[in-house]
Amino acid sequence: MNEDNARFCLLAGLILLYLLCGAAVFSALERPYELRARRRWTQRLDEFTQAHGVEVAALQGLLRDYEEANGAGIRVDALRPRWDFSGAFYFVGTVVSTIGFGMNTPATISGKIFLIFYGLIGCAATILFFNLFLERIITMLAYIMRWFHERQLRHSGAGALGEGGRAPRREDDSLEGWKPSVYYVMLILGVASVIIACSASTLYCAMEDWSYVDSLYFCFVAFSTIGFGDLVSSQRQQYEGQGAYRLGNCLFILMGVCCIYSLFNVISIVIKQTLNWILAKLACGGSRPGCRSLRCPCWSRKHGARRLAPAAGRGRRRFKGNSVQPLQSRAGPQRFAGGSLDTAGDSETDCGPGGEGGAYPGRRLSGEMISVNEFNKVSLALLQKQLSDSAHHHQGHAPPSHAHLNGFSGGVGALAIMNNRLQETSCDR
Repeated sequence: MNEDNARFCLLAGLILLYLLCGAAVFSALERPYELRARRRWTQRLDEFTQAHGVEVAALQGLLRDYEEANGAGIRVDALRPRWDFSGAFYFVGTVVSTIGFGMNTPATISGKIFLIFYGLIGCAATILFFNLFLERIITMLAYIMRWFHERQLRHSGAGALGEGGRAPRREDDSLEGWKPSVYYVMLILGVASVIIACSASTLYCAMEDWSYVDSLYFCFVAFSTIGFGDLVSSQRQQYEGQGAYRLGNCLFILMGVCCIYSLFNVISIVIKQTLNWILAKLACGGSRPGCRSLRCPCWSRKHGARRLAPAAGRGRRRFKGNSVQPLQSRAGPQRFAGGSLDTAGDSETDCGPGGEGGAYPGRRLSGEMISVNEFNKVSLALLQKQLSDSAHHHQGHAPPSHAHLNGFSGGVGALAIMNNRLQETSCDR
């Protein structure tokens, strides 16, 4: 079994174990409450039928009618209309974002058929939007973190700008060889998500009369697009400052979904590193020094032997796959504060043997933002190449030297966007 299949099977097994543990915990926590609620309802039903002389079968029929009306958005308390324009806009927002609260659903045959085609296009477009947002947030964080790193190097006198004619002490002290760590990016995104969730929870406490814990619970369920529907914001018929509240609610949900989506994808990188460490530990037995860390030397040597340095690139200044590089454009390099304004975050197409700086000939170093058209072409080209490489590999041909990037495949989508932009996923490691 090759490494990719071993990692996939290990992940599947761990997810299954995670599901079993989660089921055990939730069953222990929620099952007693469910049994108590069932007993209370049976007792209340018996008391009501005896007090009012109503047959149990007739009352149960009425309750079934109410459940059917509840599915169409009818509630005992007066709520906002479900299918006026604002209510329908709220509904389609939950559809394309894949939140799907379930407060209102199409009841007509034509509405259900239309939802199938509408959701197919809308969900795909929204996923593309989230991926492009992820690319831009990683690029922005790379710029910000690079600026702080440059200031730190200037204060320590070890910058790549050649202050005092001194050379950098080591590669990590050079701006040329620096790239942001996935752990710092995860921390920043986590803090941003917490700030948005806490701010939104304060708003929901005031407007919805929820407890703060319920508000935080709703924020996570909504931002992560789980969307149970037990708590849904902006459903009353009237609020104080209703227009401002509904606008703020939409903005909070949009920002929260984007941040949590980005955070989930960055956490997936950390999970994949952990899988690599587990596989390396199983391979070497953890007997060698350093094998207890996530950067197992056995794993590094194994993958390092696969990467062949291009002969044409030797002797040249070599940029790391995620290094912040000078932008060579028609207008010439841009400058700031006595140094070059480098572009942060090369795209997933920058990594590989051959060409200048280890990039394929003809591939651009995409410090600038890529367009939607270019993004689709790149993703399609990567997918086609992966399928071709996989077919050649199964036919007995050796895989290309760039097929494994320290245990991180090139990927398509969110993983491909981050693949060559963060320190732990760089092809040069």
